[in-house]
Amino acid sequence: MGFDLVMVLFSFLLGLSFGSFMNVCIYRIPLKKSIISPPSTCPHCGERIKFYDNIPLLSYLLLAGRCRRCNNPVSWRYPIVEGLTGLLSLALFIRYGFSYQYILTFLFAATLVTISFIDLDHKIIPDILSLPGIVAGWGVSFLPGSPFWLDSLIGTVAGGGTLFLVAFIYERITGREGMGGGDIKLLAMIGAWMGWRPLPLIVLISSLTGAVIGSVFILFAGKGYRVRIPFGPFLSLGALFYLFFGSEFAKWYFSLFM
Repeated sequence: MGFDLVMVLFSFLLGLSFGSFMNVCIYRIPLKKSIISPPSTCPHCGERIKFYDNIPLLSYLLLAGRCRRCNNPVSWRYPIVEGLTGLLSLALFIRYGFSYQYILTFLFAATLVTISFIDLDHKIIPDILSLPGIVAGWGVSFLPGSPFWLDSLIGTVAGGGTLFLVAFIYERITGREGMGGGDIKLLAMIGAWMGWRPLPLIVLISSLTGAVIGSVFILFAGKGYRVRIPFGPFLSLGALFYLFFGSEFAKWYFSLFM
C-alpha cells in the first residue's frame, strides 16, 4: 500500500514537472524560439528564473503570482497548465498503472493540452506538434492495447477529411474561412491515436461545448458573431472526455435512441 501511494504521488509530481516544460513550449513554439535554450526568464524584466522560483505550483503560490525581481504579475496560465497536467498524469496512472500505455497516453494528452493553450493564445495549431503527433499515433497503433493500425489510418483520413469537407463547404457558402488547417490536422492526429470509431462522438462533444461556451463568450465580449473562436481546445476537450468517459457516454447517448 505504501509503495502504491508513493507511485501515485510520483505520477502527480511527474505531471507537474512536465506541465512546467509544456509552459515553455506554449510560450516559445508560436514565437519560433528554441524550447531548450536559453533558460526560463521573466517575460517582463528578462531576469533568469532561479531554480527555486521555478518549482511547479509551489513557486507561483509562494511568490503570489509575481516575479521576484520586478514584481510584475505572472500569467495564471502557468499554474493552470501545471495543475491540469498533474491531474491528467495522476488519472492516467490510476487507470493504466506504471506501464507504457500510461506513458504514451500521457504524452498524447499533454500534447492536446499544449495545442489547446497555444490555440487560445495565438489562434494557431503548430504543425510541429500535430504532424509528428499523427506519425506517433500510427506507431503506437502497432502496440498491444492500442487501436488496430488500420483503425488508426482510417481515423487519420476520416478525422482530417471530415473537417476539410466541412471547411470547404462553409467557405463555398459564406465566402469566409470557417475551419483552419490546424483544426483539420488536429482531428487527424486524434484519429491516429484513438481510431475512427470515437470520432463521431468526439466531434459531437466538441461541437456542443464549443457552441455553448462560444455563445457565452460572444454574448459577454460584445464583438458580434464575426469574432473568431478557436476550435482546437474543444476538439482536445472532446478527445480527453472520450478517453476517460467514452464507453459510459456512448452507452448513455445511444440509449436515448433505443
